[in-house]
Parts: sequence; C-alpha cells; structure tokens
Amino acid sequence: MAEVMNKMTTQDYIAREDKYGAHNYHPLPVVLDRGEGVHVWDVEGKHYYDFLSAYSAVNQGHCHPRIIKALTDQASKITLTSRAFYNSVLGEYEEYVTKYFGFDKVLPMNTGAEGDETAIKACRKWGYKKKGIPENQAKIIVCEGNFHGRTTTIVSFSTDPDARKDFGPFTPGFITIPYNNIPALEEAASDPTVAGFLVEPIQGEAGVYVPDEGYLKKAYDICKKNNVLFIADEVQTGIARTGKLLACDHEGVKPDILILGKALSGGVLPVSCILANDDVMLCIKPGEHGSTFGGNPLGVKVAIAALEVVKDEKLAENAERLGKIFRDELRKINSDMIELVRGKGLLNAVIIKPKNGKEAWDVCVAMKDNGLIAKPTHGHIIRFAPPLVITEEQIIECVGIIKKSLAQFE
Repeated sequence: MAEVMNKMTTQDYIAREDKYGAHNYHPLPVVLDRGEGVHVWDVEGKHYYDFLSAYSAVNQGHCHPRIIKALTDQASKITLTSRAFYNSVLGEYEEYVTKYFGFDKVLPMNTGAEGDETAIKACRKWGYKKKGIPENQAKIIVCEGNFHGRTTTIVSFSTDPDARKDFGPFTPGFITIPYNNIPALEEAASDPTVAGFLVEPIQGEAGVYVPDEGYLKKAYDICKKNNVLFIADEVQTGIARTGKLLACDHEGVKPDILILGKALSGGVLPVSCILANDDVMLCIKPGEHGSTFGGNPLGVKVAIAALEVVKDEKLAENAERLGKIFRDELRKINSDMIELVRGKGLLNAVIIKPKNGKEAWDVCVAMKDNGLIAKPTHGHIIRFAPPLVITEEQIIECVGIIKKSLAQFE
C-alpha cells in the first residue's frame, strides 16, 4: 500500500476525494502533505508559504513543537473521560483560560460553530432567567454578511444565499441589521425582548470587512444601555490574529460572552469555548448543555500549550507590526487588478478587479504555482492570513510572490 501511495500524483489524490467525499468544498488544486511553521509541502514535495493558516486556526504555525509535545505527552496518558467524571487536567485548563482572558467561567466545546451555538443558548437562558423576557420570545441581533458556522440555527440568520438555499425551515428568534451601522443597532436593541447582540469584530468570511473605528465601543455601550448581552465571535479574529490578543481589545471592549475556537488549539485539535462571568454562565444548570468531547484531556492540554506560545512568542505584537508592513507593501504593487487592500494585524484582504476574464481564483492559482497558497472568498476577494510566526523577511518575499503572480495578468 505504501508503494502505491508513493506513486500517486496530485490528480490521483484529488480524484479520490472527488469520488468518495461529499462535494461541499471547492479546494485549490494542491494536496498538502506536511507543514512546519509558515511552510507547507505538497505530496510531490513542492514548497509553499501558507497564507490562509486553516482560516486562522494555525496562528502558532504548523506543528509547533511545544503544542505537539503537549499532545503526545497527554495522548499516552488519557485522552477522553467525558464529563460524566472529573479529570485531572480540565480544572487546570479552566483556571488558565479564565485568568488568561479575564472571565469567571469557561464552557468548553469543540468547534467554532458549537461555540456560537453555546453562546446563543447561554444568551437565551440569561434572557429568561435574568432579564425576564417572556418564555420563547427572546431575540438575538445579528449582522448582514455574518459567518458564524454551518449548523441549521446559524444558517437561519445567514444572509449568504448559498448557506441558506434548500436548508429551511429556519430557526426563528433573530433580528438582522446591517453591519457597521450604529443607528440600526440602537433601534433593534430597544426591543425589550432582545437578549443579545452577536457580532464579529471583523467579518472574516465576508472578506475581512473592518468596521469603522469606534463601532465596537459604541455597539457595546448601546448593549449596556438596553441590558443586552454583547457577544463577540472571535473564533477567527481572536488569539492574536489582528495585532491584539482579541480584536475587541483594539477598542477596550470586554464582551459579556466571548466565543473562541480555531487557534485556541493552534490548529492541532478541534477546541472551542465560550467565556463569561457568573451572572451569565451560572444560568446554565447540569444537564442543560454539554458535549462528549468538550473539555477532553487531550484538547485542554493542547489549548494551554497553544496559549502559552501566543504569549511567550509575542505573536500579537508580531501580527501588529508585520500587518502594517504587509499592507504597505501590497499597496505599492502596481497592478490594476488590485482594487483595495484592507485588514488589521495579519488578517488582510485584497479586492480583485477582474481583468480579461481572469478573477481572484485565477490569481490564487498563479500564486500557488509560484509558491504561495491563499483562497478567494465571495469570488472577488483574496484573504491573506499567514501564521503569526512569520518573519519580516518572509513577508517581503511573499509580497514578491504576490506581485509576480499579478504581473502574469498584465
């Protein structure tokens, strides 16, 4: 079998996935086999710079040795107990993560979507128990262009037609307003049956849409005025990606409920959570929410190591400094295909103007051929999010690859 595997080409791997896997993704035609830091290699040994970081899950770089050591050390001891019993490492993680982010309690889950679902349930429970909203009338405000996951409830309040079409009927209880629109939030939050406002500090999947400066603080103040929970989905923007530990930190906003995932484990395992203070978290009683794998010993040891790496290697500071250099260098590229460069820290996007029938996908294929991988979103936007361990020298080299790739369309 090993001999057969060694003879397989990129197209062989792609054809096998196409035959046996559901067609719910449209990947770039590259088959990755190995990763280290900012580097990945395909099955034929070609090297690439990774400029997607598994949608910002691999902020600490691929296969970070400290995180992998935490994984292997714990894997040989015990991996899963379920929450039917206490285990010897969950409390350590709970203390570490709550002190790290400054909250009373953590509720551990696995995926980002589970984190959002958990936040929705916690918010509703608080709305009934603490705000006094009549039973089954609680509403949560969300924003147009949001991306919070793929579950039935979450796609119920998506405005992306591909996420919604043929997946109804949809879950009620959500009010949709424009993103980055304070008057719309003021009006919606005045409804006494509103329990929370769920928002991405920067809309990642929408194309790294950065709101106006001051938006988050004004939104938070509106929530406080109306006794509405401010819920920040920092699954993609958190863990140092935008140049601060959390994107909310840029405006000094502390969410009532914080949702984390992706880089919480350095991309090694699915680990997510919500963090909140006792007033919110203690509304949920035993038996009312949970997960077999949530808070598993393997995941929590990995998460502790992943967060230690962020702090010890000053990844937020690195993202802040190199993000500015990256955007400045991108704006120097003389290409009429670049319509706009935007972002914060090392979460950035370029709006691509089609040329001679060539679009963002074609640019990504050209970059792949030249040794850098990224992926379009919404057809005309390329998101650039390298691991935060990248160096200035590597950033400059990668801008050169982007420039070379765009020049192929001149």
